[in-house]
Amino acid sequence: MKAVGNYLIIQKVESKTKETKGGLLLSEASMQDVRYVKAKIVDPGEQQLKKNDLIFYDKVAGHKIDYDDQQYIVIKVQDVVVVL
Repeated sequence: MKAVGNYLIIQKVESKTKETKGGLLLSEASMQDVRYVKAKIVDPGEQQLKKNDLIFYDKVAGHKIDYDDQQYIVIKVQDVVVVL
């Protein structure tokens, strides 16, 4: 599977719980208001990003693809907001 043009193939990084500065544990369901989610690049296509780079992208961007019993997300490069 290879990304073409201005697209990236990514996999969402699952986060079960998140601890706030005050020590509260937030479940994934309680973080629905968070607009950006963390992901790992599977195939950067023709972009300057590298495979396995961690990024944050807009959670409403792209579409899902099931391939070899794995779920991937295809997004446009402009949907990436942060590279870690």
